[in-house]
Amino acid sequence: MHEVPGAWRRAARGAGLLTDEGSPVPTIFAEMTALAARTGAINLGQGFPDEDGPEEVLEAARAAISDGRNQYPPGRGEPELLTAIADHQSHWYGIELDADTQVLVTAGATEALAATVLALVDGPDDEVVVFEPYYDAYAALVALSGARLVGVPLRWPDFQPDLDELAAAVTDRTRIILVNDPHNPTGTVFSRETIDEIVRLAHRHDAVIVTDEVYEHLTFDAPHVPIATVPGAAERTLSISSAGKTFSVTGWKVGWVTGPADLVRAVLAVKQWLTYVNAGPFQPAVAAGLRLPDGVFSGIADRLRAGRDLLGAGLREAGFAVSTPAGSYFTVADAAPLGASDADAFCRELPDRAGVVAIPLTAFASAAHRTEYASLVRFAACKRPDVLAEASARLARAF
Repeated sequence: MHEVPGAWRRAARGAGLLTDEGSPVPTIFAEMTALAARTGAINLGQGFPDEDGPEEVLEAARAAISDGRNQYPPGRGEPELLTAIADHQSHWYGIELDADTQVLVTAGATEALAATVLALVDGPDDEVVVFEPYYDAYAALVALSGARLVGVPLRWPDFQPDLDELAAAVTDRTRIILVNDPHNPTGTVFSRETIDEIVRLAHRHDAVIVTDEVYEHLTFDAPHVPIATVPGAAERTLSISSAGKTFSVTGWKVGWVTGPADLVRAVLAVKQWLTYVNAGPFQPAVAAGLRLPDGVFSGIADRLRAGRDLLGAGLREAGFAVSTPAGSYFTVADAAPLGASDADAFCRELPDRAGVVAIPLTAFASAAHRTEYASLVRFAACKRPDVLAEASARLARAF
């Protein structure tokens, strides 16, 4: 078959999913999930929970379907969800928003990111600064936009950036500083010093800060602090989050963007040509979820913290060195004490060797920085305690 031209090649290459011969390959998540299915291994690779979220949220979705709310919702989102998102930002963070102009519902955080990058990037001279390793969609979306991705490495074991490297990365060509906090894949929560420097650099170089805060309610040591609450940040910050991680409904794909009205309008101008609208009956259900008592949110974080501690103890018992995450679904471990020097090969052998699936951190890094993560592996802790205990036992037996 003849070669298929188009921007797909740029996106695949940006995500590291194009062979030297120019053929696309599956993501590491698809590959490892298939490997888990083939071997019967416990899948601690892909970050999805194995239990449903709060019953109140699930019941609200059932009720919405039964009530016939199955057609197109309004373009910006159902009014009750827009209001619930604005109220959520006010209640948890003191951020005051106009629900009609400063909130936009999207098909998950990934569409919010796509629409935002495509809306704000103006050409190949623009740059997007990210912290590396990064969620793989970032590289694909930046490449699709035509901009240049600039990575600032986060290093084992605390995964906080070097502020001099950050300052060198942000220039007058920087259009977006993209911040994932709490961070996937490392589980780090950025220090206040880092957040202040991001805001300072954004002002100095007239960049927009885009924050991916999907793990905002999954922090373990201290409450989440959105960058938009830092003095001087709100005017140039778009905050992105979603319901999937908080309420364990990753398949619903209900996300949102909040921020200054002019920036949200720009994102809407692109978003309306992507999905247009989405998740009609799930939008009122998410609105119900965002209005749940504070104790529900703290309980969600407590359960995940217990999973983090259980998995971390099991990994240490098996011989890994472990970086204790401050948030998110994930724990990063170093397999070097087990003799591993190639995380990619290690993870491909792990299902047969131990009956457990994990993801090499090199899958989240650019070629320029991949060697810095050569022996590091990401495990997902968002599973039932019995599953994490069994995975820990299998790893201990194997090593």
